[in-house]
Amino acid sequence: MNSLISLLILSILCISKLSDSSPLKPHPLPILPLPTSQQLQWQLGSMAMFLHFGPNTFTDSEWGTGKANPSVFNPTHLNATQWVQTAKDSGFSRVILTAKHHDGFCLWPSQYTDYSVKSSPFRDGKGDVVAELAAAAAEAGIGLGLYLSPWDRHDPCYGKTLEYNEFYLSQMTELLTKYGEIKEVWLDGAKGEGEKDMEYFFDTWFSLIHQLQPGAVIFSDAGPDVRWIGDEAGHAGSTCWSLFNRTNAKIGDTDPLYSQEGDGFGQDWVPAECDVSIRPGWFWHALESPKPALQLLDIYYNSVGRNCLFLLNVPPNSSGLISEQDIKVLEEFRGLKKSIFSNNLARKALVNSSSIRGSQFGPNNVLVQGLDKYWAPEENDKTWELYLAFKNSVSFNVLEIREPIHMGQRVASFHLETHNTVSGEWERVVSSTTIGNKRLLRFPKVQSRSLKLVVDKARADPLISYLGIYMDKFSVSSANTTTKITITRTLKEEQQLHDL
Repeated sequence: MNSLISLLILSILCISKLSDSSPLKPHPLPILPLPTSQQLQWQLGSMAMFLHFGPNTFTDSEWGTGKANPSVFNPTHLNATQWVQTAKDSGFSRVILTAKHHDGFCLWPSQYTDYSVKSSPFRDGKGDVVAELAAAAAEAGIGLGLYLSPWDRHDPCYGKTLEYNEFYLSQMTELLTKYGEIKEVWLDGAKGEGEKDMEYFFDTWFSLIHQLQPGAVIFSDAGPDVRWIGDEAGHAGSTCWSLFNRTNAKIGDTDPLYSQEGDGFGQDWVPAECDVSIRPGWFWHALESPKPALQLLDIYYNSVGRNCLFLLNVPPNSSGLISEQDIKVLEEFRGLKKSIFSNNLARKALVNSSSIRGSQFGPNNVLVQGLDKYWAPEENDKTWELYLAFKNSVSFNVLEIREPIHMGQRVASFHLETHNTVSGEWERVVSSTTIGNKRLLRFPKVQSRSLKLVVDKARADPLISYLGIYMDKFSVSSANTTTKITITRTLKEEQQLHDL
């Protein structure tokens, strides 16, 4: 009996079960740790745009000295609405501005220093870049994030622990009380070698931020809400848990491998953010050009497609606008994503499963985007499989899987098989480890009428909220490499899976 007939029979049996008038079975118990509502909203946003802007834009620098004259800052055509519209059109859920970078120059008229826009010719000394961006973001319905660099190369109190922490918190309070709702506060541990020793009162900072902006997530190398992935290439590890142990991390001194992979035994929910610049530098430089759209697509697969948020820096130029070069690349990037992911071939399939927990947890839920519906197997079942049967063969080379992360991250390993009608055997196409909010896997093109997704190991009964298969006609050149990476696991990963 061929696989399609078998699946039809299974479907009839399941429909019979679903017609039972017995009460609904309760939802499975969530497995700790769980995301906060702020973390959940952040993770579902998928992509954010970083905006590095300041005196460095005009002095052709990356790390300013803090000695540049404020008069250099004079963007004569600054248009924050253009920044926000570019972000929105390109699919970014929020924008994050360098309100103060390492040079100490403030893009708002801070009352605690004269080293700011009020000492520049911008808007005749009456400008406020933060205010203009906040208004544009609110108008467009885009979230706003702010970066306030802990390292300040200008202010003389830097290096005096108590005095500088008071100064920093005063500026943070200005930013978090004057510009409406802030969705993300971005911090890092960057500091040049040989600079003054400085103790930052991070716990105090975090408490104040959460108090003033309870809807915000805080990013740093080690959380508390969102962690750095550990590199500036935008690539997460092939295994990437949102689970993490904050006690194993320290801002400015966290093992990059631990940041990339997370921790399957972690006690904290600290999802990862992958930051990378569209250009070689973080600030705009006239002689630099943006990465091609295909490279951004590859980064998307290795960030969003590995359970992370993709934070792409798109720096405004010295006129105060996002360059046409960059906008063109972003438009191409958006077009590539739309071409690939707008047509989920799985929607043509008859979907079934090895078991069902109850009528509201049926396998057809995996074809509906959203967290409120998902497939759940019967409790304590040790076989976790989803089947897709097609009337005609389909060709594809990308697999998408999502977990309902509000129920916890569960899956530790899985694989996809296709049915060979000639041999009658199931053949493995691709294997991987974690899923999380979204997992995207590329592999050489396959063609089949019957597919089987198998969850091999999980921290608890696996839950699948979405399944998609697609044809990517653009990034074929990297498919073989990607497949090799996803199939080959390190000994460490294998041991972790065994322990789970």
